[in-house]
Amino acid sequence: MNGILCVDKPQDFTSFDVVAKLRGILRIKRLGHGGTLDPMATGVLPVFVGNATKACDIMPDNTKSYRAGFRLGAVSDTQDVWGEVRGYSDMAVSREQIEAVIPGFIGRIMQLPPMYSAVQVNGQRLYDLARQGIEVERQAREIEVESLVLEEYDSSAREGVLSIACGKGTYIRTIISDIGEKLGCGGIMTSLVRTSSGGFTLEDCHTLEEIQQARDEDRLEELILPIERVFEKLPKLRLGEAQTKMYRNGVKLDISRLRDIRSGVDRYGVYGFDGGFIGTAFADFESGELRIGKNLG
Repeated sequence: MNGILCVDKPQDFTSFDVVAKLRGILRIKRLGHGGTLDPMATGVLPVFVGNATKACDIMPDNTKSYRAGFRLGAVSDTQDVWGEVRGYSDMAVSREQIEAVIPGFIGRIMQLPPMYSAVQVNGQRLYDLARQGIEVERQAREIEVESLVLEEYDSSAREGVLSIACGKGTYIRTIISDIGEKLGCGGIMTSLVRTSSGGFTLEDCHTLEEIQQARDEDRLEELILPIERVFEKLPKLRLGEAQTKMYRNGVKLDISRLRDIRSGVDRYGVYGFDGGFIGTAFADFESGELRIGKNLG
């Protein structure tokens, strides 16, 4: 069994909890997930099965999208409603005020990782230090927010929903906290649903109960998506029979003999002579060679 199984992660499960649960359901040990979700979050968690685990760390599309609930007028140690609230504000905030500060959080911006996060400082996870009441200096990191839209807002309750598309390593609760700080009243996240990850959406996902039922009915293969879904946005490179054998044996290929090579395009999804997806490769125009990125065939 090889491919992608998209899970609609339930609340209060870590991403590792999901993988552990699936090992029991699928009766297979070779599993990996594509992008950690906090325990309180729900939504899209792609799980790589079998040989597909080789692709966990080379997904070409790292864009993720979320719907995040928030509440203004509060500050917590975890930047969300599940933490210890450490401050309140009665300040009234209008929709127009929120929309006025949102543009400052779009594009390439610097973000300070929260103390309750898996980021490591001097070999220690920040959340381990935070649980001991220790706060350490962190370095701000560049993140990319493609879009940030205020979908809903109730000014009387000071609660709303943000729709966010962003790159890898973005902390949504920190965006909300920073928006609250910019407004002068504080803000915490109240809910989080990941609606897409690496090109997969909620429509691709199945609950753990649905996966268990499919296992019981011997139709698990129906839920497994092909590994090439991860790389479908890459230009396709088709190999002949001899070239396919060379690629699978780790031999570099002469790019002048490859018909699908495009000038200025260096990364490809590679398909064997029978049309099946077998991996990725990089065109090195200086050496004239095609280098194997990841052999999945």
